[in-house]
Amino acid sequence: MAHKKIALVTGGNKGIGFEIVRGLLQAGCRVYLGAREAAKGQQAVAELAAAGDVHFLEVDLANQLTLDAAAAYIQHEEGSLDILVNNAGINVAGDGSPSTAAVRSVEQALQTNFLGTLAVTQTFLPLVKQAAAGRIVNVSSPLGSLTLSGQNDWGLLGYSASKAALNMLTVQLAYELRETAIKVNSAAPGYTATDLNGFAGTDTPAQGAAEAIRLALLPADGPTGTSSSSTASLPW
Repeated sequence: MAHKKIALVTGGNKGIGFEIVRGLLQAGCRVYLGAREAAKGQQAVAELAAAGDVHFLEVDLANQLTLDAAAAYIQHEEGSLDILVNNAGINVAGDGSPSTAAVRSVEQALQTNFLGTLAVTQTFLPLVKQAAAGRIVNVSSPLGSLTLSGQNDWGLLGYSASKAALNMLTVQLAYELRETAIKVNSAAPGYTATDLNGFAGTDTPAQGAAEAIRLALLPADGPTGTSSSSTASLPW
């Protein structure tokens, strides 16, 4: 009997994260849906229960105790983690262009989107190393591309900088793990309709989730240390 892959998706209770969970369930994975608020996480699990083997775990990027407890639980129940999808992130009021962005807002974006994700990655990496061929997917954004940011008037310094830093985590961790079977990649959804942008996006959450799902399920000859959308590779 084939091993059922074990996955953790942070911020899995809504939007793109919810659809990533659904996609991994449909691929036959056992998925731990990480969410900061228990009621919302458990509601999401109830909605997804018919799709497969899904379980709630409290995962708050700002609370290391929740990360440690979640990792201990997966260690006890599973012994390893095949897939880690770092999806949780925020968009902060007061963010804006370099000349106007509130410094505190930029700090908050970096604290959650980069430092929080780094904390998750460091906490769960030992479990990923225990898997036969781990996959780590960082849900980034085209706004995290230095090249594209120099060509567009996006005006969200904090959010963009946090995703650029997340991309740096991707390339450095991929290099650090280059002698292992672990693959680390950044997935960049398109302009997706979620509460992050007031549902103004043009893509559905399912479309936004597609590339993260693909990267989470990469075969042995798949890439590592890359940034891509569902339609193209993205420049750093």
